[in-house]
Amino acid sequence: MASRADNIASTLNLANFSKATELKSRIWFTVGALVVFRFMSFVPLPGVNPMILAELYKRTQGGILDVFNAFSGGSLQRMSLIALGVMPYITASIVVQLASSLHPALAALKKEGESGRKKLNQYTRYGAVFLTAIQGYFLAVGLEAFSASSGLQAVVDPGYVFRIGAVISLIGGTMFLLWLGEQITSRGIGNGTSLIIMAGIVAQMPTFFGNLFEQGRTGATSPLFIAGIVLLLVGVVIFICFFERASRRLLIQYPKRVTQRGMMAADRSHLPLKLNTAGVIPPIFASSLLLLPLTITQFAGRSVSPDSTMGQIIVGLNQYLGHGKPVYMVLYALGILFFSFFYTAIVFNPEETADNLKRNGGFIPGIRPGKNTEHYLDYVLTRITVLGAAYITVVCVVPEAIMAETGMGSLFFGGTSLLIVVNVTVDTITQIQSHLLAHQYGDLIKKAKLKGRMR
Repeated sequence: MASRADNIASTLNLANFSKATELKSRIWFTVGALVVFRFMSFVPLPGVNPMILAELYKRTQGGILDVFNAFSGGSLQRMSLIALGVMPYITASIVVQLASSLHPALAALKKEGESGRKKLNQYTRYGAVFLTAIQGYFLAVGLEAFSASSGLQAVVDPGYVFRIGAVISLIGGTMFLLWLGEQITSRGIGNGTSLIIMAGIVAQMPTFFGNLFEQGRTGATSPLFIAGIVLLLVGVVIFICFFERASRRLLIQYPKRVTQRGMMAADRSHLPLKLNTAGVIPPIFASSLLLLPLTITQFAGRSVSPDSTMGQIIVGLNQYLGHGKPVYMVLYALGILFFSFFYTAIVFNPEETADNLKRNGGFIPGIRPGKNTEHYLDYVLTRITVLGAAYITVVCVVPEAIMAETGMGSLFFGGTSLLIVVNVTVDTITQIQSHLLAHQYGDLIKKAKLKGRMR
């Protein structure tokens, strides 16, 4: 039976949207902030030659630089102030989240409520600054090494002055993006950091489809193949939407309560367990671990002789860990499966959930509270995680195989990018519906108060 909230949500339309002035201002603020983000992606890093950077990116394709470039909207390819994007903050937040689940002191800090959350966010920002400084330094050293080995003047004046300036500029750009994301979260609509990542991915859509249709115009690709790619993209998006909304709802029952009016019926609610509890973390971790050795070998391989032992190891890594290679595909799938179970175990704690239910008097019908509930939650979560891990593996590996067969190198078509775009879009639409629902409830309350005054 549909609830009162479901009935009101089904009546939401554009007329209600036009009346929600606060929601419209939030949406316009979000759009303006994303426009500022796109402008920042074209501000070059001080001390680099933008005309030479295209050659650098062409020679280092296939490594983890592609991942950073895809998530930053091409900022790394242009070597802008926000070349690293918010990826250092994402990495730091994942590390802090994992550490808060494993380290007792951080776990106690996590349970302190709002003050503990602020302290963990502060640690995450410190970690983001540290990671940005390290990545920025190696990026500056890589630019200088490329200039020395290729003879191209990618860096105008190599040296420690350029390295320090590049690190400071990249830290400032990343911190500005974090501040912009916080402003979107508080004054706009949706999660600011996620929207910035999604905007960077979506910004490459015109390039991807432009190259695809240009190949069809010149005869390099058949029209049937282009239609198949478009239909496959639509099918993958629908597939992702279906599985991201899927969840296993466990019935939770609470005992009857005695009030002054007599015995009341027992309360019932549901505990939703998402099919994909880990989200987009498994493919990001798996691809980063696999592409990190390849990227290191690409930067270090110029100074090593191909005939030496180290040179042979570098050639082997580049041969077997490249995009679309069978070894890479197998390791990528195994990494996604492993991190799906690992991150799910970190995020959802059956013991803590069972204790909270027991403390509040709730129980699952047919299951005794306490240890039996914990074992049952762990059993159900393991079964649905198998399906979730298989779903993420299929979504990420199949587009990767198609890119390898067709020669399309755009990571926009990758499963990780599509997962991020669909998840962020669904979450943003859900928040918009929540704002409209709250606005409609506010109108109903105002009308009820007006009628009461008239009486």
